[in-house]
Amino acid sequence: MGIEDKANNAFQDASGNAKEKVGEAVGNDDLKNEGKGDQLSAAVKDGAEKVKDAARNIGDKLKG
Repeated sequence: MGIEDKANNAFQDASGNAKEKVGEAVGNDDLKNEGKGDQLSAAVKDGAEKVKDAARNIGDKLKG
């Protein structure tokens, strides 16, 4: 996973967390749910990047 991907995912997670908290504070369920969705999306992207990294590492070990 590249640094840019990590930074983008971290930003998406943090902004999602902020949206969720603000939505809870003001009683806006749509904003709260949007924040949860952003956090979930960031987590899925992180997981996919980790799987790609692991597959790449396995491929490198098999070659080398």
